[in-house]
Amino acid sequence: MNRDRALSQPRRMPVLFLGHGSPMNAIATNDYTKTLSDLGKKLPRPEAILAISAHWMTRGTWVTHMANPKTIHDFGGFPQALFDIRYPAPGSPALAEKIRALIPEPQILLDDGEWGLDHGTWSLLKHLYPAADIPVVQLSLDLSRSPEFHFELGKKLRSLRDDGVMIIGSGNIVHNLRVISWDEHAKPFAWSVAFDAWVKTCLDQRDFKSLVFDATKTEAGKLSIPTPEHYLPLLYILGAANDDDAITHVIEGIQNASISMRSVQCG
Repeated sequence: MNRDRALSQPRRMPVLFLGHGSPMNAIATNDYTKTLSDLGKKLPRPEAILAISAHWMTRGTWVTHMANPKTIHDFGGFPQALFDIRYPAPGSPALAEKIRALIPEPQILLDDGEWGLDHGTWSLLKHLYPAADIPVVQLSLDLSRSPEFHFELGKKLRSLRDDGVMIIGSGNIVHNLRVISWDEHAKPFAWSVAFDAWVKTCLDQRDFKSLVFDATKTEAGKLSIPTPEHYLPLLYILGAANDDDAITHVIEGIQNASISMRSVQCG
């Protein structure tokens, strides 16, 4: 009896932080997108996906609650082929309500139509799970809150992993568009290499405290994180990680001189 019940329980899902970089990665065939596609074949199939994207910034913390989230093309100046993409994954009102019930503080607000799936989410899932048949909800970033707040909120989401929910943070550890080169293979800035390496060392040493509190204390950190939204999704993933989770660097490298594509799997 107990064995049968154990076999029926969902497998604990890993948590992922994935660098998404340029929207063009959604339609590009390169080492990065090939690695994402291969990763999707190796990952367990989740019951649902909770995505925390750099591109949904709000006052308060919101979660998408609609049954059929729209595909949002939140960019401009790119080829029509990007705007033609649709990622018609279903939503999960039940998961959104579960997240709200799980976290009484801060109050999680339900979004029934304002947002959907932005390119921070679908540009990744298009490669990981191209069938778009896994329910997806997005959680927003309240930029009025401290890095510690986002890390602690990630901890409150951790139990979802045991219910078959895969938590994916989407952003970039280094993300400075002010000095970007539009040559994907441009030589990285020395400061971007230095900060990316510092983050890797902190992750390998499980020094999450430094990643939460010290990221912008150096000049390299300030240049790598001129605004916080692309860095904060990493903190959710670190919060949702268990102490015994192995940390794997599934993707490394810097595109466009100032965009780190470092991607990390915990568990």
